Amino acid sequence: MKKFLLLPLIVFTLSFVAAAQPRPAEKPNVVDPKTPDAFEVRYEGGVFGMSGKEKGMLKFDDKNERVVFHRGDGREMFSIPYESLFVVYPDSKTSASTSGRVISALPLPGAGLAGLMTKDTKYAILSFDDPDIEARGTASFRFEDKKSLLAFINKLGVKAKMTQRGDAYYRPKKAVF
Repeated sequence: MKKFLLLPLIVFTLSFVAAAQPRPAEKPNVVDPKTPDAFEVRYEGGVFGMSGKEKGMLKFDDKNERVVFHRGDGREMFSIPYESLFVVYPDSKTSASTSGRVISALPLPGAGLAGLMTKDTKYAILSFDDPDIEARGTASFRFEDKKSLLAFINKLGVKAKMTQRGDAYYRPKKAVF
């Protein structure tokens, strides 16, 4: 009888004892010195008052602590201050190419396999608080390759003093007491 009482008592007691788990070591966020200060991208939308898709350059303006999008002709289209960014992350979308969709619609044997012709598009998503109109926005920029996309996100995350989680960076909420 004592065994039946002792075992549940031990299990009950040990359930309150929690072993501390060591926290993983923090990796310092560093930027590769070979990372360029400008990236050729296509603006896909998301900034208030800036409609339409446009090719241009994303540049880092460290003096004013902001990232700036310049149109193809070199004029500044808009900028986002580092401090207003709260999430920066990569995204990709896979879709059938236009020629693949057209060929797959033809009434020919095996034409349906053309629908498997896909293209993978890489995006940088920048979520920010717009200080001028006190609203949140999400700007997206299309990159040509994953390497330059990840290099841009890493450099922006470090410059904006954000916290890294995987390939993304975020700004933790401030504690309110």
